[in-house]
Amino acid sequence: MSYEKFGKQLIELVGGKENIQSVTNCMTRLRFKLNDRSIPKTEEIKELPDVIDVVSNDVAYQVIIGTQVQEIRPEINRLLGLTGGEKAQGNGEKEKFVTMALRVLSEAMGPILIPIMAAGLLAGILSLVSLTGVVSAESSTYLILDAIRQSVFFFLPVLIAISFGRQLGVNEYLAVTIALTLMSDTINGAKGLDFLGLSLPETTYSNSFFPIILSIIFMKYVGKGLDRIIPKALQYFFSPVLTLIITLPVTLILFGPLGMYIGDGLNFIFDFIGNTFGSWSVVMLYAALQPFLITIGAGNFIIPIFMNSYATLGYDPVFTAAWVISDIAVCGAVLGYFFRSKDKKQKQLFATTAFSAFMGVTEPAVYGVFVKYRRPYIAVAIGGGLGGLFAGMMKVVGYAPVGILGLPSFIGESNYRNFYMMLIAVIIGFVGAGIASFILGIPDDEKVATKQTDPSENGAEAVTKLLIKAPVKGRNVALSHVDDKAFSSSALGKGLGIEPAEDTIHAPVNGEIVSLFPTNHAIGIKTEYGVEILIHIGINTVELEGKHFESFVKQGDMVSVGDTILKADMAAIRDDGYDPVVITVITNTADYLDVLPTSDLSVNNEEDCLTVVV
Repeated sequence: MSYEKFGKQLIELVGGKENIQSVTNCMTRLRFKLNDRSIPKTEEIKELPDVIDVVSNDVAYQVIIGTQVQEIRPEINRLLGLTGGEKAQGNGEKEKFVTMALRVLSEAMGPILIPIMAAGLLAGILSLVSLTGVVSAESSTYLILDAIRQSVFFFLPVLIAISFGRQLGVNEYLAVTIALTLMSDTINGAKGLDFLGLSLPETTYSNSFFPIILSIIFMKYVGKGLDRIIPKALQYFFSPVLTLIITLPVTLILFGPLGMYIGDGLNFIFDFIGNTFGSWSVVMLYAALQPFLITIGAGNFIIPIFMNSYATLGYDPVFTAAWVISDIAVCGAVLGYFFRSKDKKQKQLFATTAFSAFMGVTEPAVYGVFVKYRRPYIAVAIGGGLGGLFAGMMKVVGYAPVGILGLPSFIGESNYRNFYMMLIAVIIGFVGAGIASFILGIPDDEKVATKQTDPSENGAEAVTKLLIKAPVKGRNVALSHVDDKAFSSSALGKGLGIEPAEDTIHAPVNGEIVSLFPTNHAIGIKTEYGVEILIHIGINTVELEGKHFESFVKQGDMVSVGDTILKADMAAIRDDGYDPVVITVITNTADYLDVLPTSDLSVNNEEDCLTVVV
């Protein structure tokens, strides 16, 4: 990745070349030595895309960036003419296609769900107010508000174009142009069309889901290809129009019919399951197993399925009811533990995670309670399974992807039986899971606290969490209390600080030393599972220029848990006026579901201090 543009902007904002004496860096930040500290435009620097924060003190003007600073500093120095070195290159690793596709799908669908959920809730509210007679279903007021619901689903391809275009780096306005063209009266559902003599199938693009996604993906590669062919001076004029001219007919000929086949295929599969085994079986299984699917990272696989159902059928016959029942069953299971527990600290955990689950956010309960105690999985399998079985047998359908607070949306257009059956199913799931978890009880903490799946026995896919040992003995310090904004804000990753009680720094994991700062005050380790750990000794200790630090490893070395990797004279560091707190963070926190620090007040290198939830 080139940082030339960023470098030029940053140099200009700190006052230009004439205001810069030198630039150095530590593991996370650029350190400028400036002629005049009053010149830099600090607030504008903070707005730059790669900048986390700016810290100015008597020693240096520090621009906090993150671990990519190792690539940015050479570019800054090249632009300043301070060195002749070329910019650093990345490690060349590429995101796997399946991982990338699921990530893009999940991230792109999130914003789209917001107006869809709003439309579903609005439909439920309108049904309620029309039932009470406050507003007549034939009145202009009702029809105007109901137009919101109709428009959200009719113009779904436009919403998809915006969101997927943004995620894939396609010009959003061109993406929307394609979506609107497909939905125009000339094309949408039109019969007898042909393009250059080639007959086009009759395709309805409004309310559709897959055709526009395939079109935007194709548009991305068309744009890349044209940028390679067209001279840069002409790209602004010709690239957009050629992108549209190429993308539209390919969509009409290929992606429109293909997208419809995909959607119809998914509907056929669920019709087949429903006619063969009963759709109740899928509702029951998903309501019972959703927490486990979330744990292994498979919770988003249903998004294209239920979105296709809404687009083609106008409702979801399976997953919406199932996940609402499962969410409330998670709440019930954790509340069962709340009433069972006598420990004040446990009760606080159970209460907060139960409330979160009730609001539709089950991850805190799953990773904070289920992974640790395991028995709540069984409780939800019982309660959620029974609730899902009832909903499936009663043929409950969802009219919008909403949580428990959106139950009125199950009324749809005056389908009150659907709503009542869903309400009963929710009660069954909640009560069943609560009673089951209360009866199953809470296992002894000491027996489950450090439980981890062994990848050597079950394969890498079975790992649900990875445990990180403490690198040094000492007192646990919450990361938010560390006196360094870049770390305390978790901008560089989640983790914790340790007030050291010894001088030796141990390897917290088995892995490879991927970075070692020349002053030996910071070191990076990467595990075989890709967890990237940064151990940073002290605040601003880079200014000691290696004094009081000693390294026992070098970059590229393989280390095992407990190996001595560094030594630091903590007393001498304190005497020189520096805080020696040892900060341990997972720099690629965003790649994982969560990073949970230990709650123990003291730690040592034989104890786990961080849990990385895979």
